[in-house]
Amino acid sequence: MSRIVNAFQRLKAKYRYSLILLKQLVITDFKLRYKGSALGYVWTLLRPLALFAILYVVFVHFLKVGSSTPHYAVYLLTGVIFWNYFIEVTTNGLSAIVGKGDLLRKLAFPRYAVVVAGSLSALINLAINLVVIGLFMILNGVTLSIDSLWVLPLIVELFVFGLGVAFLLSALYVQFRDINYIWEVVLQAGFYATPILYPISLVVTASPLVAKLMMLNPVAQIIQDIRATAVTSDTVTIASLFHNPFASLIPLAIVIVLAVLSMIYFKRRSPGFAEEI
Repeated sequence: MSRIVNAFQRLKAKYRYSLILLKQLVITDFKLRYKGSALGYVWTLLRPLALFAILYVVFVHFLKVGSSTPHYAVYLLTGVIFWNYFIEVTTNGLSAIVGKGDLLRKLAFPRYAVVVAGSLSALINLAINLVVIGLFMILNGVTLSIDSLWVLPLIVELFVFGLGVAFLLSALYVQFRDINYIWEVVLQAGFYATPILYPISLVVTASPLVAKLMMLNPVAQIIQDIRATAVTSDTVTIASLFHNPFASLIPLAIVIVLAVLSMIYFKRRSPGFAEEI
């Protein structure tokens, strides 16, 4: 037991400076996010709610999408909020190193702290938005159970995936500034290629193969699993689509491999960031 305690103390001492720096970067990023705006942090809630309201009116009242899905309002809001979280993590990470160029040239500190700080700031916003989802669930009569706690490891999976993408984008953006425009296109395409607005069952009816390929996307897998766990069990998940309970391990493996490779690439490129920016 004493060996474990001593090892923990050594680990804590080794990364003490990094943790203090990371904490200050997160606080600073969160404070500056809406500095100068009249509504301030209220925009954390208003942005996803405004998008949700527009999509709900268009797709439910005009296009009649989701009429067969129980609690579709919560179903849609969940998809919008978790997709926006992924966007925020990756876009924050993309510009993290270049945006802190002056700081990197003046101070010697772990470069990864800048990227992680942006991801943690986005996680705080997600936590606030989860309260909104909870209120919508109560208003829509969604029944909560102990199984809803499975949402937590799914959020961790999404955090790791977003952070892995953020590390990769931040390192690439230092050298290739076109990455910014390419990623905007990828996100726009991903929004429609991910079952956020529509139930994946519509795609299954049209082409089961395309539906399976779409669900290999970790973001799609995570959003659908969260919906199935917390909103409605009628949600089509990757496990039910492949008729295999272990099918979710495929996108999970993609998340782990991408995160590891991205961090290795970031670590190799980080010593030259200050000179390249």
